[in-house]
Amino acid sequence: MSPDEDLLATLRRYWGYESFRPLQQSIVRSLLSNHDTCVVMPTGGGKSLCYQLPAAMLPGKTVVVVSPLISLMQDQVAQLDQMGITSALLNSSLPSERQSAIMRKAQAGAYRLLYLSPERLSRADSMDWLHRVPVSFFAIDEAHCISEWGHEFRPEYRQLSRLRQHFPGHPIAAFTASATQRVRHDIIAQLQLQNADRYIASFYRSNLSYIVRQCDAKTQPALLLAALRKYSGSNVIIYAPTIATVESTVKFLAGEGIAAICYHGQMDSTTRRRNQEAWMSGEVPVLVGTVAFGLGINKASVRAVIHLSMPKSIEQYYQEAGRAGRDGEPADCVMLWQKRDVGLLTHFIEQVTDPTERQRGWQRYHGIRDFVESTRCRHLQICKHFGETPKWETCTACDVCGCEMDWLEIPREKKMAAGKRAPARAVEFAPVRGGKQKKARAGSPAPLSARESALREHLRQWRNTTAKESSLPAFVVMHDTTLDDLSRKQPRNRAELLQVSGIGELKCERYGTQILRALAEFQG
Repeated sequence: MSPDEDLLATLRRYWGYESFRPLQQSIVRSLLSNHDTCVVMPTGGGKSLCYQLPAAMLPGKTVVVVSPLISLMQDQVAQLDQMGITSALLNSSLPSERQSAIMRKAQAGAYRLLYLSPERLSRADSMDWLHRVPVSFFAIDEAHCISEWGHEFRPEYRQLSRLRQHFPGHPIAAFTASATQRVRHDIIAQLQLQNADRYIASFYRSNLSYIVRQCDAKTQPALLLAALRKYSGSNVIIYAPTIATVESTVKFLAGEGIAAICYHGQMDSTTRRRNQEAWMSGEVPVLVGTVAFGLGINKASVRAVIHLSMPKSIEQYYQEAGRAGRDGEPADCVMLWQKRDVGLLTHFIEQVTDPTERQRGWQRYHGIRDFVESTRCRHLQICKHFGETPKWETCTACDVCGCEMDWLEIPREKKMAAGKRAPARAVEFAPVRGGKQKKARAGSPAPLSARESALREHLRQWRNTTAKESSLPAFVVMHDTTLDDLSRKQPRNRAELLQVSGIGELKCERYGTQILRALAEFQG
C-alpha cells in the first residue's frame, strides 16, 4: 500500500470519509515527515483532523495538543474515543489522583493525543514530566493567541516559546483560522519554527453572502425578526455585544414566538453547556451569545450568523461569521450595526492603559470601521486584509456587489464596480471547499426530499436519545452531515452503513445495530 493509500485507509477507518478536504493531505504528510508547520485554515476547514490523523498512525507516540478552552478539549477527546483513538485531557479541574493516573499512562505511551492548556504547559514541572512522554510533535491550536498583533492575544501563550528550547528535535505545528500576514510571521517567530511548511487556505468563502446594514435601535429588532422568519427552521447564531443585550434579545424573541437560548460568560458552566447542546442537537435552532460562544463549535449546518453590533476587528468578524455554512452550502452573514457601536468600541480602546496595545486597538477599529462603511466588495476586503490578492474585483455574494435580500428591503439599484466577477474559486491561495455564490457547491447532493427530511428528523431524535443516555453531546455521537447522508443512502446492512460519510469502523460497530433498527422503524 502506498503512503497516500495508507492515509486514505486511515481516514476511512476512523473518520468514515472517502477523501480529504483541500490542504489536509499535504499537512498530514508534513507532520508525518517531522516538519515544523504553520497552518491557516478557515473555521470548518478541518484543522483538527490534520494533527489527529498522524497521531492515529504513530503507535506508541503521543501528539501533545495545546488548546485554550477546556470544553473544546473535552469534546475532542470524546469524539476521538468514539472513533477508537486513545486520548486524554489533563487539567486542574480533574481530581489529583486522576491527574496522576493520566500522567503515568502518558509516560507509558498509552495516548495517541494528549490535550493540555497553555497554563498547564507553563508550569515549572510540566517540561520535566513531558520529557518522559514519547512525544511525536506538538500541535498549537488557536495559535494567533501567541501574537500581540492578534485579535485574541493571551499572555500565557507566550510561554509556548519554551517548547523549542526544551524539545529542539520535536516538530511544532501551529494552527489558526484567522491570522494576518503580520500575525503569521509573529507566530513563526514566537514558536521559533524552523523552515516551516506553510499552508494558507483561501480566505474567500464563496458559499457565504456578506450583508452589512446600518440601522438604529428602532429598526434593528424588526430586521432581526424578518431575518429569523426567513431562516425559520434553520440553525442560526446571533452575536450580541453585551450580556444584557443577549438576555434582552432572547426575551424579545420569546415574546414574538421564536424559541432561542442564551450563551454568555456569566452563566454557570453547566447551564452554558446545556444550552450549547440544546442548540447543537437541533432542539432549539436559535442561539444568542456574546463572543464567548463559538470557539471549537463543530456544527456544519448553520444557515445564518447575525451580528447585532460592529465587532472589534475584521479578524473577529471573519472568525464568527465563518461559523456559517461550514457544510459548503449557501449561508448568510448579516451585520446589523448602529452608530452607537462606534462609541462603545472607542470607549473600550480608551480604557486600555498600555500605549502599544491601545495603538493596536485603534488599528483594528479603523479596519472594521472601513469594512462596514466601504463601497468595495466585502469578500475582496476580507481577502486583502489577510494578505490574499484575488484576481477579481467584485462578487455576487455581498451587499456592495448587488446581493439582495428581500427581508432587508435593499434598494434595487446595484452598486456594481467595474471589473471581472469573482470566479467560483479563489486562485492565489489554495481554495477551501465551497461552491458558487448563492448556489449549492459543486458536487453537492440534492436537497433532502420530504420523506428524507422526515427520516432525518427520526434519526435526529434517535441520536439525541442515544447521546443523553451516554452523557455525550449529540454531535459526538453523529454529525449533522452524517444524518443527511444516512437519510439519502438509507443503508440496509453494515457493509452499506460503512459507505455513509462520517461512519468509521468503530462507530459502525458501536451504533450499527441501533442505526439499522431506527431505519427499519421508520420504514415501518
